[in-house]
Amino acid sequence: MIDFILQPDVIMIFATLFALEVILGVDNVVFISVLCERLPQHQRKLARNLGIGLAVVARIGLVFSISWVMSLTTPLLTVAEYTITGRQLIMLFGGLFLLVKSLKEVHALLYPNIEHGVNKMHTGIVIVLLQIVAIDAVFSIDSVITAVGLTDDVPIMVAAILSSAVVMVLSAEKINSIVSEYVGFKMLALLFLVLLGGLLMAEGANIHVNKGYVYFAMMFGLIIELCHVRLKTIHTTSMVKIISK
Repeated sequence: MIDFILQPDVIMIFATLFALEVILGVDNVVFISVLCERLPQHQRKLARNLGIGLAVVARIGLVFSISWVMSLTTPLLTVAEYTITGRQLIMLFGGLFLLVKSLKEVHALLYPNIEHGVNKMHTGIVIVLLQIVAIDAVFSIDSVITAVGLTDDVPIMVAAILSSAVVMVLSAEKINSIVSEYVGFKMLALLFLVLLGGLLMAEGANIHVNKGYVYFAMMFGLIIELCHVRLKTIHTTSMVKIISK
């Protein structure tokens, strides 16, 4: 068993799957953090942990249903010269759901009013968890199909998922606090989800877009927002010093 784990090709496959799952995990944590903002304060941590747990269970369930997942890549119907698969339909509708949900949150953030405040307090934890599982299933189906292209060894896939879950749990609180405390980061996270929704719909329409461009754009936006926060801190400190004198 130890000899199998220490094989270079096994380590490389695990590292690749782990990196893939961590990227997926960060996407999920951002989405979970945004959704949990719609809950009362005392329910957010519970919903966040349950959401991560359900996401991991759903992903492992898909791994053990590889034959069904792979069947989603077979054509369901043909329109003119275009074939439509189950995976494409899931990407289209999942991306549309993520896009609409993120745009609604952007609208609520840009145009706050009493109605949004009421809706926020009355969003049920069950509804939030169902939304988390639904969108995670969309992300996971694509990642499982990619993982099958790398290996058919289920234990390696499960190990990568469980390892990434640890990263999700450790980073969730920090990401959630940043999203809650800084409105700029929350808007950036929502725009990131809007881009992901559009990306999923493009994949569903068989338009392949390099995801690296999306992550690069969001990383650039993150750097800009960090600079804004730093400049604001410096300005606030300077004003305090001037007032104290």
